[in-house]
Amino acid sequence: MLKLIDRGFNLVADDQVQVAGDQVSAPDTLVGMIELRGIGLFGVPAVRQATLKLVVQLCGIEERLPKPRTNDTLNAPEITINPHSCSAPIRIHWALDALGGRRMQYCGSFVE
Repeated sequence: MLKLIDRGFNLVADDQVQVAGDQVSAPDTLVGMIELRGIGLFGVPAVRQATLKLVVQLCGIEERLPKPRTNDTLNAPEITINPHSCSAPIRIHWALDALGGRRMQYCGSFVE
């Protein structure tokens, strides 16, 4: 998440996320706070609420060309990313661009 913030994305929530329909937010006591493991708790600029566009499962195993998946609980597109890969934030950025129509995808997570 820190690399995404460093790339210009906004923090909504870190460890706890409140979900109401397609809207996500942080609990009032945690707005604008992020934990940097091994260093401490920091304040960062944050948005109070956002529309959920993508669910990212952090897992060590990724499919090479996954079929489109929807998270049934959150009713949003879902991808799996290895969080230890140095390209993870870039791939999440590209996924969001593909969902927003800013990048063409020919097959994979959002196109069959």
